[in-house]
Amino acid sequence: MDTRILELLIDSFPKLLIPGLTMTIPLTVVSFCFAMVIAVVVAMVQFAHVRFLQQICRFYIWFVRGTPLLVQLFVVFYGLTDFNIILEPFVAAVIVFSLNEGAYAAEAIRGALESVPAGQMEAGYCVGMTYLQTMRRIVLPQALRTAFPSLMNSLISMLKDTSLASTITVAEMFMATQRIAGRTFEYMPLYLEVAFIYLLFSTIMTKLQRIGEKKLGAYQTKEVG
Repeated sequence: MDTRILELLIDSFPKLLIPGLTMTIPLTVVSFCFAMVIAVVVAMVQFAHVRFLQQICRFYIWFVRGTPLLVQLFVVFYGLTDFNIILEPFVAAVIVFSLNEGAYAAEAIRGALESVPAGQMEAGYCVGMTYLQTMRRIVLPQALRTAFPSLMNSLISMLKDTSLASTITVAEMFMATQRIAGRTFEYMPLYLEVAFIYLLFSTIMTKLQRIGEKKLGAYQTKEVG
């Protein structure tokens, strides 16, 4: 490898890693937390079969899953200015990523809820619990354990999708790469370097996923035993 390129990569690594730790990771975590709240509410509404609310949830999922994430970012950040609604780039990104991931995660949680035996609901009613208490204490915890692998995969996918936030001027890791590449004209080495950092983050999350799955598996085995 050319010495100049090697020096560039060594010099740029912390300049890419720091935005990754201070912007990319926080954007992912904050968006995913809001997405989980949205997903649980939407999934529970669909599971309860409240027809009017269920139709609203189905429309939300249909619309979000049927439109590109990049277009959603542009609509919220640039389009809302037509209505004199001006959002900070980070806030706009959080809103879009939360709504987008919430739609996908809602379907995963809904499927997990439907996989819980109907007798669990009946057992809750038998001990005097209300519908919401039964869902919160019995059904939802089981469903979330079932949906855990799918939700973690979605989290990893969201981490990579945050690179799109650079299109609305969020100063995350990919934008830092673009700025350095534009200044040095060394596109391939720098884009490969940022790809490596994304891969590093994704690998760490994959390891955490496996640890979580093992703990949940041990917990379920203990419950059965």
